[in-house]
Amino acid sequence: MNSHRPASRTILIAVSALALFAAACKNTPKATPPAPAPAPPPAVKPTVSFNSDRATIEKGQSARLTWTTTDANNVSISPEVGAVTLQGSTTVTPSESTTYTLTASGPGGNADATARITVNAPPPPPPPAKTSTFDERFPEEVRDAYFDYDSAEIRADAQDALRKTADFLKKYPQNKVTIEGHCDERGSTEYNLALGDRRANAVKQFLVNLGIPAGNLNTVSYGKEKPFCMEADEACYTKNRRGHFVPAH
Repeated sequence: MNSHRPASRTILIAVSALALFAAACKNTPKATPPAPAPAPPPAVKPTVSFNSDRATIEKGQSARLTWTTTDANNVSISPEVGAVTLQGSTTVTPSESTTYTLTASGPGGNADATARITVNAPPPPPPPAKTSTFDERFPEEVRDAYFDYDSAEIRADAQDALRKTADFLKKYPQNKVTIEGHCDERGSTEYNLALGDRRANAVKQFLVNLGIPAGNLNTVSYGKEKPFCMEADEACYTKNRRGHFVPAH
């Protein structure tokens, strides 16, 4: 009977150990799974600053474009400039008013900015000044020489008139004129033709002395045959006694 007690005690101890082990295993906490990694922050949209040092230029002049960007990978400027660095400057010479657009792109998207350069076109040239011809200016510039009764002497007022006429004729050395000798109605036809001839040649010689080539001056006498004024009084006679100029064509 006593021989079975140690064996029973051993079994009891073993059973108790197993029970304690099982309880310990049952109470062991489960391992906590690792926390998920935090999501990466969203990409930031690029920012741009873009300007021109001159808003207005004259045609042919240049302006400088300057820019800075953040959070961009690629930057370009249109028109014409193309890809550029993330920040910098460049010179442009637009031929006409132009709006330049800078575009910056990156993981967060795109951003644009513009700079306007106005080109002032030069005003159109004025129309060429109308050049008056010899014939157009002739009536305004040429002065007749008037004479006293029965005289072919160049008097003081006639000298002033002929000097102005000479100044005009010197501007057109290729043009010729005819000097007509005229008289009032008093006296015979033959006498007045001779007087008219003396008057025409007196005018010619005075102009030659002022530097007008003699070959540019023709003379003719009409005497009293072509009066400028038809009244038979001294006022008309005064107008008819003269050396008169006409263009020679």
